[in-house]
Amino acid sequence: MSNLSFYAIPAAWVLSITPHFYAIGLSKTCKDLPDFDNVSPREFIARCRTLEKQSPSAAKYLRAEAAQQNGFENLGFFAAAIVAGNLGGLGNSVMNKIAAGYLASRVVYNFLYITTTTDGLSNLRTVSFLAGIGLIWTPFILLGNKFNQLL
Repeated sequence: MSNLSFYAIPAAWVLSITPHFYAIGLSKTCKDLPDFDNVSPREFIARCRTLEKQSPSAAKYLRAEAAQQNGFENLGFFAAAIVAGNLGGLGNSVMNKIAAGYLASRVVYNFLYITTTTDGLSNLRTVSFLAGIGLIWTPFILLGNKFNQLL
């Protein structure tokens, strides 16, 4: 079986940036938002947070940007897990499953973060987030067990 897990790192980057592109599209179609400012994108987000009245589209814009930020906050941990698991010899099958599971959790997380407006569905978003975190920690735990057997 081929090892595809290293390819999951750039795929995770794409999944992290995708909500931002979606948010830009929203800002161009939502009358309640100013046009996206690519010169100062972080200031634009801050300005959107202070709008007097937030429309559902403006709230969705902010959730999409938050999904993007969360993806990038977790990307380094995911990359470290993939590298550690491969260097530690966990095997192609194990690493491919971890990588695929993590990517799937991020697709679900992004969708739920952007579209959710209720507490119930936000709990599902949390479950998808924690599933991804669990998959990040799995190679480290497996490697810890593997190395402890050598002692």
